[in-house]
Amino acid sequence: MEDWLKNSDEVEPSWLTVDLAIFTVRDNQLMVLLVERGLDPFHGMSAMPGGYVQKNETLREGALRELAEEAGIDGGRLHLEQLGAYADPERDPRGRVVTVAYLALGANLPAPVGGTDAARAFWAPVSRLEKGELGLAFDHHAILTDALEEVRRKLEYTAVATAFCGETFTLTDLRTVYQVIWNQQLDPSNFRRKVLNSTGFVEPTGEQWLPPTGRPAALYQRGPAWLLSPPLLRATTSGQPA
Repeated sequence: MEDWLKNSDEVEPSWLTVDLAIFTVRDNQLMVLLVERGLDPFHGMSAMPGGYVQKNETLREGALRELAEEAGIDGGRLHLEQLGAYADPERDPRGRVVTVAYLALGANLPAPVGGTDAARAFWAPVSRLEKGELGLAFDHHAILTDALEEVRRKLEYTAVATAFCGETFTLTDLRTVYQVIWNQQLDPSNFRRKVLNSTGFVEPTGEQWLPPTGRPAALYQRGPAWLLSPPLLRATTSGQPA
């Protein structure tokens, strides 16, 4: 089998990379972290942070290292999970490169600092991505589109929305996350009822947030549940839950 592989015209060496789809909410906008490539191919174009996995690294270790090197962000602060593998033979002009994409979510992430082969790193509004205003290197537009839909889907069935909040938050803070990511306005009373009826989603801290003006608001923290029961579903185009 090994000799056949060595002499086969149908098999060639492949390289392995990781890429990171990193989202946060800043100024009531859903933002994605991008870098400006400092090297060929696609020199000067925007791209997801990422790079080659080193020989002694796990995929997760490679993702965390690239995040630190290219954007100066500590991945230990993030919700991090695999999104999927992308292996189109033509996705990278350097040869057959298989990438494993990671989905990363965090609250109040800092301004990134570019490093290694990234000329700079920056937060870009997801709305620009969806409008086609951002030209991305490789197949990163397709990967980010997949990642965005995965985040929106996970908000329906899991407690992942709390990853965009601090350790404590108000229900208004949580509703803002849903509205920004789903791009839908949600009725405050209906949202409150659904969240509090979803077993283990959030728990009251017994404390209040005191705004400069207006009424105090109860503070909550993430509860023990990961899967929401019942789920919070997006509205369809008719305005009814899916």
